[in-house]
Amino acid sequence: MDMKRLTILFATLFFAVTVQAQHADSTAFTGRIYNSEYKVYIVMDFVKQRVLVPDQELFGPLPGYFGSSDDSRKWIFTNVKLTAPTLANLKITNDYGSEDLTATLQLNRDGSYTFKQGEGSTLKIARNRKWVKIPTELVFTRNK
Repeated sequence: MDMKRLTILFATLFFAVTVQAQHADSTAFTGRIYNSEYKVYIVMDFVKQRVLVPDQELFGPLPGYFGSSDDSRKWIFTNVKLTAPTLANLKITNDYGSEDLTATLQLNRDGSYTFKQGEGSTLKIARNRKWVKIPTELVFTRNK
């Protein structure tokens, strides 16, 4: 194979891999994921950042939020940085702005997501008129 054909082959392969990586970024962190054990979910659009939080539209379009099926309060994603095609760093605040934390959301090879809380407050949801702390690491799956 001559040098010109080899160069074209490598350029084509590079372009195909780059397009695939960009596609993963745009779809991997869009949609709704759920954890059935704690009845919590994440609504996200980390690329276009155009999620409106229900009953909190005054904040405008955001990257997403963390919510519960049994609690109307939300934890709002105020800032998201995609650091790899499968990893997002999050800054999160409660809907009152009184508590905040950092977290990561990792897309796993099996299609599930691992949410890990970092520094700051601990995520809490209300259950039977009591606050329940969410574990610092939680696995989410896509809704069917």
